[in-house]
Amino acid sequence: MQARSLLTAGWALGLALVLGSCGETMSSGSGFQSKYAVARNALEAGDYERARKAYLKLISQAGPLTPRLQLEYAHAELRAGNFSEAASAASNLAQSQSGTARGAALAVQGTAQHELGLILLSQDQTAAGKAQLVAAQKALSEVLKSHADLDPLGGMAGRKASIAARLKAL
Repeated sequence: MQARSLLTAGWALGLALVLGSCGETMSSGSGFQSKYAVARNALEAGDYERARKAYLKLISQAGPLTPRLQLEYAHAELRAGNFSEAASAASNLAQSQSGTARGAALAVQGTAQHELGLILLSQDQTAAGKAQLVAAQKALSEVLKSHADLDPLGGMAGRKASIAARLKAL
């Protein structure tokens, strides 16, 4: 949990620096920065419905920040328990990104797919649940292989191990 807080703080700081350097492009007239603050604060306060709605409105105005806001939107869906939407949004983003941005999107995708897989298994939808776990394992494996720095405390590695154990038992 502490790693998530540190990562969130780092992302927020990085985005604030980028937003501050955008000057008139996004902030003048549109209040982009204040609308972003509403979305981000809602996400951090646990008001995921408000956050996801705010991010959806901002994405079309985000210009070069679009991938970043798409990631935060996917994260809001994940935190809200909308695992299918989170996985889809993060997967679409990962396909268009490279480097750390791809790794961050895959982390959200893999987490969402893991949670969705567990739900499906609990509903006796074994084939669909297993497919989600396999996809989650693939996404998290890529993150851990290419971007181990995104998992400083081992949470993703632990999730991946949990998935492997569950798949072995199926």
